[in-house]
Amino acid sequence: MNYYLLALLLFAVIACESPLKEEISNPPKNNWHERKMTTTIADSVLEKGSTYLPVYSEIYQRNENFTFDLTATVSIRNISLTDTVYLYKADYFNTHGERIRTYLEFPVIVKPMETIEIVVNEDDKTGGSGANFVFDWAVRKQQLIPFFEAVMISTRGQQGISFTTQGIRKK
Repeated sequence: MNYYLLALLLFAVIACESPLKEEISNPPKNNWHERKMTTTIADSVLEKGSTYLPVYSEIYQRNENFTFDLTATVSIRNISLTDTVYLYKADYFNTHGERIRTYLEFPVIVKPMETIEIVVNEDDKTGGSGANFVFDWAVRKQQLIPFFEAVMISTRGQQGISFTTQGIRKK
């Protein structure tokens, strides 16, 4: 009788477990080589631009000697339903304006309505309180430009903090 109850309990637990759990907890990472731009597009049909995006690796708490480390999720969003965004540069700078990381070695594409992300880990303090990204991109003329946003978050104990920043197109 005990084996019957144990088997029934085990079956109930397995049946209630979500089959999507593994997919949700392990989102795919960017594979820049799969996004590599393989065709050449004439400059005459493209509108090129550059966007500045502030991010924060850390923020000050209580005073200038105590900081709160943050994870930054940078979203590169193609808001067009029909056209591709071409991303040429994704450079990360620290508080002092020094480039500390280049994410792209070649142009990549962002498909219509697609979002790609760059994550700056919480323990990566190289950016500091004034970190930022600069993105160079292109779209076909008369099309929607990409949207750049960062979400910074961290939790410690029962304290949590999160906020967002948005990109500013450079002239």
